[in-house]
Amino acid sequence: MLNDPRSHGLWEKTAPPPPPAPRLEEGVSADVVIVGGGYTGLSAALHLAQAGVDVRLLEAAEIGFGGAGRNVGLINAGMWVMPDDFPKELGPVYGEKLLDLLGNGPYLVRELIEKHGIACELEKNGTLHCAVGPGGMKELEERARQWQKRGAPVTLLDRAETERRIGTRAYAGSLLDMRAGTLQPLAYARGLAHAAVKAGAKLHTGSAVTGAGEANGRKVVKTAEGEVSADWIIVATDAYSTGPWETVRREQVHLPYFNLATAPLGDNLRRSILPSREGCWDTREILSSFRMDQAGRLIFGSVGALRGTGTAIHKAWSRRSLRRIFPQLGGVEFEAEWYGKIGMTDNALPRLHRFGRKVIGFSGYNGRGIAPGTSFGKLLARHILGHVAEADLPLPFTEPKEPGLRALKEAYYEAGAQFAHFAGERF
Repeated sequence: MLNDPRSHGLWEKTAPPPPPAPRLEEGVSADVVIVGGGYTGLSAALHLAQAGVDVRLLEAAEIGFGGAGRNVGLINAGMWVMPDDFPKELGPVYGEKLLDLLGNGPYLVRELIEKHGIACELEKNGTLHCAVGPGGMKELEERARQWQKRGAPVTLLDRAETERRIGTRAYAGSLLDMRAGTLQPLAYARGLAHAAVKAGAKLHTGSAVTGAGEANGRKVVKTAEGEVSADWIIVATDAYSTGPWETVRREQVHLPYFNLATAPLGDNLRRSILPSREGCWDTREILSSFRMDQAGRLIFGSVGALRGTGTAIHKAWSRRSLRRIFPQLGGVEFEAEWYGKIGMTDNALPRLHRFGRKVIGFSGYNGRGIAPGTSFGKLLARHILGHVAEADLPLPFTEPKEPGLRALKEAYYEAGAQFAHFAGERF
């Protein structure tokens, strides 16, 4: 994408093409203008267009260019924080509403994929959060307890069942979440774009927003060659924000994350490694993730950026780690590599902002973009349509606030990941 093979890697190679989305080169009007062509923006565009709303979406680069097209592809429920921490951070009303919305988010993703026939390699066999040692198992026991008391379909698995499902003895156990699953993330974003266009939305790529204001009582969003006047603006740019709403990016600390994909594995290996294709990640502070795509490629990722000295360090560590987790693999080579950035808020929970009258947006997905982004996009659409009152939203409106020492923390995360991987971090 944009002639950079390390931006989207395997996903760019295997995703169906996006719909035509010409550059905005004129002045137009709409009911709603959406800025950002990721899951939130595309979901909002789809749900608004289905309701007969005249909607325009502006994307600076290409559909799915940001986190939507670079991530692991795990359709997880909730966030990284423990379920009981939601009401502790947000209060009992907002906390439980947000937890309910995000807990059910994977079901909305499945519904849209099936309704619109989106070809994105959907797998519905759950995810496995893998325990590293006794400490990791204790964490998963508590996470299971908190989800189960809310009726979530999660099951704590012992070492033997974890080994049977994954094909490794590396973990003390795991937490199976049957709400979750995997997909091809860029294909899903492009599929949402096709569905939105079919419903009547107008999409424009290569159309970075350079300014925003008001004229004649309406919002005006400007690009280099055109502008849109509208009643509402949805800001859906998240961690890749630039331009008028760069403040969204600046309230998040960027955590780099890379993925490497093997060539398709042979039949014997595919029978012993993730035979049911669950998506996995572990309990380490510098976590690892792995999953299988439908062609049998094993996709392995961790914290770090594939640039400078990090490229060789992270790839060498990944080969060592895969040999430890899956000795049956032997030596591995990677057919694709890519990396992006995860936007982390100070409490690892998302934000809802009002940037002005009728200018709103969610952000801060903390590595959980697929289901939350889809859910928040639908919610924004329903709020604009008058179906969800402000009092019923799952988050309060807050002002963006830049965390202290943001740049230093980002440099620390990248350097720390390189140091840990160079030093040969072990299980």
